[in-house]
Amino acid sequence: MSLKGAGYIVGAWEHPTRKATDKSVAQLHAECAKGALDDAGLTKDDVDGYFCAGDAPGMGPINMVDYMNLNVRHIDSTDIGGSSYQMLVGHALEAIQAGRCNVALITLAGRPRSEGQATGTAVRAGNPAQPDMQFEYPYGPVVANMYAMCAARHMYQYGTTSEQLAWIKVAASHHAQYNEHAMLRNVVTVEDVVNSPMVSTPLHRLDCCVISDGGGALIVTKPEIAKSLKRPLVKVIGVGEHPKGQFAGQVDLTYSGARWSGPAAFEMAGVKPSDIKYASIYDSFTITVLMQLEDLGFCEKGQGGKFVQDGNLISGQGKLPFNTDGGGLCSNHPANRGGITKIIEAVRQARGEAHPKVQVPNANLVLAHGTGGSLGTRHGSSTVILERE
Repeated sequence: MSLKGAGYIVGAWEHPTRKATDKSVAQLHAECAKGALDDAGLTKDDVDGYFCAGDAPGMGPINMVDYMNLNVRHIDSTDIGGSSYQMLVGHALEAIQAGRCNVALITLAGRPRSEGQATGTAVRAGNPAQPDMQFEYPYGPVVANMYAMCAARHMYQYGTTSEQLAWIKVAASHHAQYNEHAMLRNVVTVEDVVNSPMVSTPLHRLDCCVISDGGGALIVTKPEIAKSLKRPLVKVIGVGEHPKGQFAGQVDLTYSGARWSGPAAFEMAGVKPSDIKYASIYDSFTITVLMQLEDLGFCEKGQGGKFVQDGNLISGQGKLPFNTDGGGLCSNHPANRGGITKIIEAVRQARGEAHPKVQVPNANLVLAHGTGGSLGTRHGSSTVILERE
């Protein structure tokens, strides 16, 4: 049974803070929830389904529904890192279609910047019980290194260059200049990126995302409720999710789980990549964007470098505008999980509510894609396709 049209996103709100020294993680979740409910024209008493991931404190939904005084009949705390929130939109559709809830609240929040986390450049010890730890931890895995391996392999196999990767950061910076909340608002050049300090060969500092506090929230409802509200109708028409791991040693670092999640979402939606007017693409690193664009079908495998160069991702200039809020590369990466902000900006574009300087004309079909985990080891991928009615 297809989930196409089973739910609409009626509320979307992003926390404006990028450093929350005076707020707890639970408070950030609650403020995001209120923002999304206000945006939808609903109250907390309308919510009967709550969805979160590993960023929620304590026992996740158990603690958060109590903290926010929600009376829900369905909860879900499935966690696949930064792509959890695209996946949770799909899970909300499943719950709505099954009659388990009518109004689903999805939240994300975190304080890595205030807590001084050296995200991406420090070894994550993890739980010794994790099945991969005994094999990988002795080698000191670092997030930036795992993505750098993918970039190096892609360059070796397909001739991708650092200058081509730099165009992704350049496009993000062109958009971030119009976002008053973006951490990095200065427009950069290809030369700026390739001349910035090397973090992990071949990735430079400006190839990496920012570290920020903050969060966001979404409200997904059944169609009847969405049509009763005074908000633009943004229908979820396609969802897909898929993990990618080591495949018992058959490792290919040049592609992501989007190879499977994308086609599943497009098949459900009944559209193709060339129909998409705007794309929110997870951008923990520039290589993340390039690989996902290929795997989602926006260009052939190995052609991502040529696809992104010369401003092809810049709104008003390129063929496929992306991350018009500045994305994780320039605006924010709350809780080191940027998936929900990708959906929020896609909703803004579909509604026609993005900044006028970056709003895509007639953005009636938009896509938001997330990646959670590490491209170089194991990760989850999830894709959402939205249609403005």
